[in-house]
Amino acid sequence: MVLLSSKATFYYKRVFPVTFFGFLLLFIGVGLFVGLKTGDYPPIGFFIAPLLMIAFTYFLLKMLVFDLVDQVFDLGDALLIRNGGQEDRVELADIVNVNYSALINPARATLTLRKPSLFGSEVSFSPPMRLIPYTRNPAMDKLIARIDAARRNKA
Repeated sequence: MVLLSSKATFYYKRVFPVTFFGFLLLFIGVGLFVGLKTGDYPPIGFFIAPLLMIAFTYFLLKMLVFDLVDQVFDLGDALLIRNGGQEDRVELADIVNVNYSALINPARATLTLRKPSLFGSEVSFSPPMRLIPYTRNPAMDKLIARIDAARRNKA
């Protein structure tokens, strides 16, 4: 089994949001605490700016990160997909399309499936990080070629 997904997915999905949102909530909490102690509250912008940052970041993470599966393993003729304690096997021939985008962070690969899996008809994961970001990923190029060969052999 070869890991096709990034080891940093856990950080992107779990560690970064808790740290980021926790810091902003702590920032707001300190402002409230100081205001309660002294009776002199910070200006309203002190509270609105972090709340806007929380809302914007949440929707951005919801679109780009929270839907990523935890792990994708290459089994040779199939992929093993794991997310949240569940796993499903998807044959390479059952993958209709692979959409790979290296121009976002984290990089993102979306598999469109012929038959919906346990995780739906589209499965997104973050491929391994590259030393030179925003460049083509050879592992993804090989996977696309193998998926194409598997579809031709099945037909």
